[in-house]
This record gives sequence, structure tokens and C-alpha cells, in this order.
Amino acid sequence: QSAFEAEVSEISISQNEINLALRNLRAWMKDEKVSKNLATQLDSAFIRKEPFGLVLILSPWNYPLNLSLGPLVGALAAGNCVVLKPSEISKNTEKVLAEVLPRYLDQSCFAVVLGGPQETGRLLEHKFDYIFFTGNPQVGKIVMTAAAKHLTPVTLELGGKNPCYVDDNCDPQTVANRVAFFRCFNAGQTCVAPDYVLCSPEMQAQLVPALQSAITRFYGDDPQSSPNLGRIISQKH
Repeated sequence: QSAFEAEVSEISISQNEINLALRNLRAWMKDEKVSKNLATQLDSAFIRKEPFGLVLILSPWNYPLNLSLGPLVGALAAGNCVVLKPSEISKNTEKVLAEVLPRYLDQSCFAVVLGGPQETGRLLEHKFDYIFFTGNPQVGKIVMTAAAKHLTPVTLELGGKNPCYVDDNCDPQTVANRVAFFRCFNAGQTCVAPDYVLCSPEMQAQLVPALQSAITRFYGDDPQSSPNLGRIISQKH
């Protein structure tokens, strides 16, 4: 990631999640009064939010800080214990999380587990009270299958395809600027990054040169040498 991308998509978002929880935690913890019906007229009627218990967070490599700390903040704020398994692919971030987080969090209710698919598989053999997974649908199926054995509730944030439909009434250069920016942001490794464009032949004739112009304006004549263009994390990806 470029410095700008890291600040916008990783550091700032993580800080905002922490600040949001700190500002609102007392309000979130309060019982929520609800209206009564005929059967509950003589009772107190309210919703009380309680922790799930032990939460497993499996975070990905494309936004290794944001997608680790965001779920972590929410789980801890809700009163849960957490096991965090960062992606082994983003090795530097994995190392930092494992070294830094235990300094500030109570290790009796928080742990970082390092390793690859084998370690993840062994984790999934255990019973958790909630699992939060971000990644591809293939691994998502494995996570959900493991969770189903214990009826463990899950959040699966999975990738997919994102077509970008361009109407003939759109301004080609405005569209090109937006598509080029979000397609190239974080080396294209964002779950909502545009994958392909659907448009008429007439719009295509205008859009292609507009995209070329946008890419040149953002990243120069040689994008490969631009410090603003992110680099993919591995040859495999």
C-alpha cells in the first residue's frame, strides 16, 4: 500500500472504530425498553445485550490491520473474549499484531494465534461462541461447516464480483476517474472494487481513452514506478 492508502483504509478506520466504541459504549450497554403487549402488562419489558462468550476472528491479508482491529474492537466492546488469527500472508502485520496487542489487552481474555491453514483448521475444531471470518467463499464454506457442528453463529464477509454499469448519459471522464481510482486502490484488493464494466459500444469508445487519461493522471506515464500504486502481496495473488 502507498502511505495515503494505508492511512485512509487501515489506520484512520481503525482509530475511528476505537473512538466510536469509547464514545458510545455506555449507551450500547444500557437496557433498551420495549413496548408491552397483553401478556407482559404486569412485567418489565426490555432488551438486554449480553456477550456471546468466546469469539474467533479470522482476518485476511488485503486489509490486515483494519479487518483485524475492527472486529476485535466490536467483540471486546461487547464483553467477549477473543482469539484473533491474522492472515499469515501479510507477515509483517501479523508480527506487529502479535507483538503489540498483548501489551495493551488483558491476556486472560485475548490471544493472537499465528500460523497458516493447518493452524486455522485446528482452531476450527474447537467450539467457539461466535466466528467472524473475512475471506473468499471457498474458505467461508469450510468455516461455516465447522461452525455448524456446534451451531456457532457466524459472520462471513466474503468476496464476489462487482460489475460497474455505465449508462450512456454518464460523463465518461467522471466515470473513468472513479473506476480507475477504486479499481487500483490497494492494488485492486478490495471486496467492492469494480471487476468489469457493462456499457454500450458508444460509451466504450469514450470510456477507454478516458480511463487511460485517468490512470496517467493518477499514476504517471509509468504506473509501475509510481509510489502511489499499491503492489500485490505475493506472486500467487
